[in-house]
Amino acid sequence: MRSLHLVPDAFSSEDCDRLVAIAQENSLSDAGLVKGQTAHSIRRAELCWLDEVEGAGWAMDQLVRIVAAANRESFGFDLTEFGESPQIARYGAEREGHFDWHSDIGAGHWAAQRKLTIVVQLSDPADYAGGALELRPDSNVFVSPLQRGMAVLFPSFCLHRVTPVTAGERWSLTLWAHGPAFR
Repeated sequence: MRSLHLVPDAFSSEDCDRLVAIAQENSLSDAGLVKGQTAHSIRRAELCWLDEVEGAGWAMDQLVRIVAAANRESFGFDLTEFGESPQIARYGAEREGHFDWHSDIGAGHWAAQRKLTIVVQLSDPADYAGGALELRPDSNVFVSPLQRGMAVLFPSFCLHRVTPVTAGERWSLTLWAHGPAFR
């Protein structure tokens, strides 16, 4: 089992533009933590949930294909469903958008079943500063490539963060695949 799986060009630039436009056209909500808790010292971002947007199913279809292939090639996890909506996140410099070190497994019903996380870089790296997706699959920090359309997949128990955005705005797309508890 590998600890990370990268998919360059998982989404085209046109698809990234389309997803950002979807989020901008719909109301963004303040990002919380598991079970509806909010703590801006830990996470400061706005979200758009794609299951609430008519005509956004194509993005979920693409994510499912990417997750299935990555799981076959790199992880071999027992995945049974996608119980949560994909989310588009906006991290803006005006709020020092960030998400401190965390894992995606939590106490909520679906959060407890998360096995595999996929994050897609929607922004052009020239459009913002800061906002690096950093992962700790082991004792080292891995900085995810900034290539627009790049997907990074990792076990949901892997510690990761988004460093504060200091200029512009960073957009990303995230989804979790679920399954029975790790053994």
